[in-house]
Amino acid sequence: MKKNYGLKAILALFFLFAVICPLAALLAGLKDVDIGAVISSGQFMDALIHSLVSAVLSTVISVACGLLLAWCIARSNIRGKAVFSMLLTLPMLIPSISHGMGLVMLLGQNGVLTNLLGLKGSIYGLSGIVTGSVIYSFPIAFLMFVDIFTYEDMSVYTSAEVMGVPKYRQFLDITLPYLKKPMISIVFTVFTMVVTDYGVPLMVGGKYTTLPVLMYQQVIGLLDFGKGTVIGAVLLIPAVVTFLIDALHNEKSGQHFVTEKTEKKENRVRDRVSYLFCTLSGILVALPILAFALLTFVKKYPLDNSFTLANIQRSLEMGAGRYLSNSLVISAAVAVFGTMLAYLAAYASSRSTGKSSRVLHLAAITSLSLPGMVLGLSYAVFYKGSFIYGTMGILVLVNIIHFFASAYLLAYNSFGKINENLEDAGQMLGISRFHMIKDIFLPQMKGTLCEMFSYFFVNSMITISAVSFLTTVKNMPLALMIPQYEAQMLLESSAFVSLLILGVNLLIKGGVYIIKKKAA
Repeated sequence: MKKNYGLKAILALFFLFAVICPLAALLAGLKDVDIGAVISSGQFMDALIHSLVSAVLSTVISVACGLLLAWCIARSNIRGKAVFSMLLTLPMLIPSISHGMGLVMLLGQNGVLTNLLGLKGSIYGLSGIVTGSVIYSFPIAFLMFVDIFTYEDMSVYTSAEVMGVPKYRQFLDITLPYLKKPMISIVFTVFTMVVTDYGVPLMVGGKYTTLPVLMYQQVIGLLDFGKGTVIGAVLLIPAVVTFLIDALHNEKSGQHFVTEKTEKKENRVRDRVSYLFCTLSGILVALPILAFALLTFVKKYPLDNSFTLANIQRSLEMGAGRYLSNSLVISAAVAVFGTMLAYLAAYASSRSTGKSSRVLHLAAITSLSLPGMVLGLSYAVFYKGSFIYGTMGILVLVNIIHFFASAYLLAYNSFGKINENLEDAGQMLGISRFHMIKDIFLPQMKGTLCEMFSYFFVNSMITISAVSFLTTVKNMPLALMIPQYEAQMLLESSAFVSLLILGVNLLIKGGVYIIKKKAA
């Protein structure tokens, strides 16, 4: 098998300037800051404690909900699993800040449910952050658990049934050991997502300030890049831990399970519980989106609830159409170039041997847990004054890196399922490597490429954190209009923007689904 040294060298150069140098520049800036003074301040310590408490609570609830919902989908005989799965993953198609705004519309002082049910509790503070973070993060845990259950060898359970092993022993002795390693990865992934998110805390945190919100206030509000750098370095800690766990997990976990189609036994109690849990979860997920729809088409909630299209017109007059065009251009460029780069990186690391392949693999998954705010700030520090700074190019580049790892792993895993001797056979027959990729690999991986394209596009449409420090008035993406409208108390316009982003992403996901179905 050839080593692909030329391709690996090009990719190594790309990662050097797209990941390593910006992070090094960010960390180098720490020498000019009084780190002790920043860390020892009461403001920082309060934000740190708030971040840890809210992230731990959110992670426990999100992972538990994701596990239970995945079990309902994978282990029951309920109908409409595709519909339930689509509904449960809707939160992934809108920015996290929209979830916080949805909670304000529902449970704020003048929220829909607050007025309807006469509630007196406040959604602001820890309870709001945890609620919004769970809605934002549990779909990731759900999808990861569904994938794990899909590839579990069910013949073990069949044997246990024959031997008369009770259900609780099957769970303790078969399911838990099987989930142990992936569970660690899922927990750290969800924790990192929550602890580095500022969208939800910004909307419903109130005085319960978290580290990402403090970083946002220091850099965007006060232009204090020194304190922002210190906070960014602290937020890198869970990212580094997650990266090391993923690296060790990929290195040591060589367990592969055979998927066998097995008929699930009839169990009405199990199926009714699954229907109930999936339906309730789907309703809770849909409520904030329904609140967006309500707010978009009323004159001024709660003072005047009459129907109007004025909010849409006002949003368009304030530039929503132009910013939507920016988002579409950025997302399309990220999807095209990101898919190409991730595919080539996966090919180079999975279809050749040697230490260089392992190093490339580790470099490719480096961004798996990098907080968007930290990545954006590092780009602002490193590329400031360069020809790319202030252009759409830097927004495309930062988004490619921000979402690179997950798309890369999709391709990497797909390459691993293709016969590893194909290149050697092609070389003996005189078939070039280019034709091997074009005529053999690409046709077999059409579905994976569609998923990669969709992943890059959708996430580029909803991201706020990675681009907050890098945009200008001319190239600003649509998602950044949400906090701007909210700051101006134009919640109706913020709701319209959220619905607009959701609509675009649903169209992309629907298109990808149709293309994959035809290709299959």
